[in-house]
Amino acid sequence: MRAVPITTHGGPDVLTLRDVPEPTPSASDAIVRVRACALNHLDLWQRRGVARVPLQLPHIPGSDIAGEVVDGGPSGLSAGTRVIVHPGLACGHCGPCLAGHDSLCDRYGVVGFQSEGGYAELVAVPAANLLSIPDGVTFESAAAFPLTFLTAWHMLVSRANVRAGETVLVIAAGSGVGQAAVQIAKLHGARVIATAGDARKLEAARALGADETVDHYAAGLTDEVRRLTGGRGVDVVVEHVGEAVWDRVVRCLARGGRLVTCGVTSGHHGAIDLRALFSRQLSLLGSYMGTRADLDAAWTAFGRGELAPVVDSVLPLADAAEAHRRLETHSQFGKVVLQI
Repeated sequence: MRAVPITTHGGPDVLTLRDVPEPTPSASDAIVRVRACALNHLDLWQRRGVARVPLQLPHIPGSDIAGEVVDGGPSGLSAGTRVIVHPGLACGHCGPCLAGHDSLCDRYGVVGFQSEGGYAELVAVPAANLLSIPDGVTFESAAAFPLTFLTAWHMLVSRANVRAGETVLVIAAGSGVGQAAVQIAKLHGARVIATAGDARKLEAARALGADETVDHYAAGLTDEVRRLTGGRGVDVVVEHVGEAVWDRVVRCLARGGRLVTCGVTSGHHGAIDLRALFSRQLSLLGSYMGTRADLDAAWTAFGRGELAPVVDSVLPLADAAEAHRRLETHSQFGKVVLQI
């Protein structure tokens, strides 16, 4: 089959279309013919090399997969069924898994990171991870959904417990997680202040439902958020940028506010004045991926037309290097998708 594996770490040019062996499924796996695979920053980190997490090369990345069942294995799904793949990998029998907290499993991993992924014509995935795609939904739109909406749902609903009437600050609304978070916060009745780095992305964030928008490169980000909230601050901050915005977004929180973070695209160091933490009764929440229940809930909302992934651009698998360049330069709004 044709695939774009990582054979050596480096820049986007290391990604080239090659012939590779077809996957060999285990007894619990299904085989999916990949029709579309959306990119994530995880793909960039794997290509560059992840510190302290050695990859066995060659490795096929790609966590957001949509396609057609070739062999449903124990899923019972017939060949040709259109599916997405839940990107979370868990053991299924430990305490957290049995309690429905599978993202806390000691063996938790990500399809396309701890397993071979979707930059290929075929992929073997756990049969239990398949979800059917509703009629009328394209493969490209379906592929743009799983990881980002799973992550954003877990952040806002499961971790931050967002409530109607609250104000949510979404950092980097042009990203996959950001555009999902704007929609999920609005779905739960929150007022949304979204940030982005240019006028085009700010306008797109408003089109998604953001009530207010702020340039996150502006020195006065905190002051502007305070102004928009009458000096009070926000109830929830959704952030995955890390070091570049950390100090400012912590200061955007109202008393009793919650900051939930799932990434560090700008660096992993963040300081906080502990006096503010306890005196203002703030909560700092880590969030990683999400549970199958999170994805099921988000996917149900998608099926009802309440959520819609934003596809920035679609490129053929052979142009995976160009897709990486687009994501790496932060020029996209929403998801960059490879079409297989």
